[in-house]
Amino acid sequence: MFSHMENMTNCPCEEKEERSMKNLGYYNGAIAAVEQMQIPMNDRSNYFGDGIYEVCLVRNGIIFAFDEHIDRFYDNLTKVRIAFDRTKEQLKALLQDMVDRVEGESLSLYWQVSRGTAKRNHLFPAPDTPSNLLIMIDQILLPKKDHLYKLKTVDDIRSLRCDIKSLNLLPNVLASQLAKDHGCEEAVLHRNGIVTECAHSNLFYLKDKTLYTAPLNNLILPGITRSRLIQLSKRMGIAVCEASYPIDELMKADEIIVTSTTKQCVRVCEIDQIPVGLKDSDTFLTLQNAFFDE
Repeated sequence: MFSHMENMTNCPCEEKEERSMKNLGYYNGAIAAVEQMQIPMNDRSNYFGDGIYEVCLVRNGIIFAFDEHIDRFYDNLTKVRIAFDRTKEQLKALLQDMVDRVEGESLSLYWQVSRGTAKRNHLFPAPDTPSNLLIMIDQILLPKKDHLYKLKTVDDIRSLRCDIKSLNLLPNVLASQLAKDHGCEEAVLHRNGIVTECAHSNLFYLKDKTLYTAPLNNLILPGITRSRLIQLSKRMGIAVCEASYPIDELMKADEIIVTSTTKQCVRVCEIDQIPVGLKDSDTFLTLQNAFFDE
C-alpha cells in the first residue's frame, strides 16, 4: 500500500487532485487521505506514547509561528533522546509541501516523531532503528473572537515533565472529558490549589491592568501562543507577571484568558459554574485584537 502511494504522489497527473484534498496524512513517505493511512502495530507511539508532537495553525497557506514550533520540536526531541534524520529546513520544506496540497482557509498541521518501530520493550530499540515521522493536516473551524469559555477545575495528575510536548496525554484527555461532562470547554489544572495551566492550553488573567500567568518550569508547556501574547503585551506597555498563583486569586481576576494554537486568544466567563472576569473589556479586547492582527 505504501509503495503504491509514494509512486502516486510523484505522478504529475495526480498533482491537481492532491492540492484539492480536504485532509492529508503522511507516514514515512507514504501519502494519502488520513482515513486511508495505516501505521505498524510496533510503532512505539502505539504502546508507549514514545514520541514528540507539534500542532500549528495554518491560515491561507501560511504556517503561523513556524520557526518557533520547529525549534520547540527539536528541543523536545533532544530532551527525550530521539534521533531524527531530517534537518529543520528539510522538515519545514516537507511540512509546507504537505500544507500546499490541502485546500481550506484554516488548517491544523499536526506532526509527530516516534522512537521507531520495534518489538515492545521498555528499553530504547537498537541505535540504528530509524524514527517514524507522521503528519496530519485537516481543515478546522476557529472559535469566534467573542465566544466565552467556561472552565472546570481539575487536579493536575500529569507527570513532572509537562514542559515536554510528548504523546503521553491520558491525564489531559481525562481532564478534558471531565470538563465537557460539566458543560465546559476546558479544564483548569491545579496542584494542591496552585494553578498550572489548562488541559490543552495556557492560562492568563488580568488584574489591575497587569497580565499574570504561571512561570515557565517543568509543570507547564512553553506555549508558542503564550510566548507571543507575553511579547505583545510588553510591546503594548501592559505589565506581565510570571508567577505561581492559587485558584482563589484566579477567581478574583478582572479577565481570564485561554490561549493555544487553535483556540488562539479567548475570554473566560465562568469557572466551576461561578461567573468570573468580564471586568476589563478594554484591556482584553485591545490584547485580543492585536493578537489577531499579528
